[in-house]
Amino acid sequence: ARVDVLRGVQFEARLGEMSFLVGPSGCGKTTLISVIAGLLDPNGGTMQVLGHEPAQMKSADRIVFRRRNLGFVFQQYNLLPALTAAENAAVPLLADGVSRDVAVKKATAMLDRLGLGHRAKALPRQLSGGQQQRVALARALVHEPRLIICDEPTAALDHQSGEAVMSLLASAAVAPDRAVVVVTHDNRVFHYADTIAHMNDGLIDRIDRN
Repeated sequence: ARVDVLRGVQFEARLGEMSFLVGPSGCGKTTLISVIAGLLDPNGGTMQVLGHEPAQMKSADRIVFRRRNLGFVFQQYNLLPALTAAENAAVPLLADGVSRDVAVKKATAMLDRLGLGHRAKALPRQLSGGQQQRVALARALVHEPRLIICDEPTAALDHQSGEAVMSLLASAAVAPDRAVVVVTHDNRVFHYADTIAHMNDGLIDRIDRN
């Protein structure tokens, strides 16, 4: 059976801002960011990312575009257990052909910027949840992408830890030439958003600006 998950969504994430996508489970938030990231193709309408249309790209070109222009912060961190913090943060650079020494050096510098340089050689199992979150953020930032997508970055955190993550994201990720899109259910962190798009049943009901 055919299910229309998105039904006429109109959404714009502006450079230099943090945009939130909020709404109940099943309303289409994850599908929308998957379309934005080029992981899913829309079967109608148009969608541009940084002036390009991923749906019109060849598969190989889309992978390169995503690798160079997008950064992801996943809810469950998705760190590779056999790699150190620096090596995990260096993955986007390594995937783009940067030498290991240069990639790890840049990743270590990014971890240091996020207050985790002293744990660069630690494995994920040796890090706290908050420290793993910082490694995930370093991995999203290390290749200087112009679009960062965060999927429920505070869902598994208490209020204090969630505030710390969002404060770090606001200070480290938001830049004049970069857009940040955050999917969240957590209304405790709504004050960090420049724009909040409220989704329901595949549509955006309203857009609030802080």
